[in-house]
Amino acid sequence: MGEEIDKGATEPRRVTRLIRLPEVQHRVGLGRSTIYRWMAEGRFPKPVQLGGYAVAWAEEEIETWISDRLQ
Repeated sequence: MGEEIDKGATEPRRVTRLIRLPEVQHRVGLGRSTIYRWMAEGRFPKPVQLGGYAVAWAEEEIETWISDRLQ
């Protein structure tokens, strides 16, 4: 799980999981308004539009953002 094998590639390709705002808030420990303010300031990854008003973040981008903060 988490990897998909492409027969034409030599390495497995990672499948990106999309996570919604409550999980993003839980992982980063920030509130909704802070996340959206930091997005506007370019300090936090932007979500992808799922349709209508629904958005989600690429799990890999959130994990990278967290890793960058820990260094």
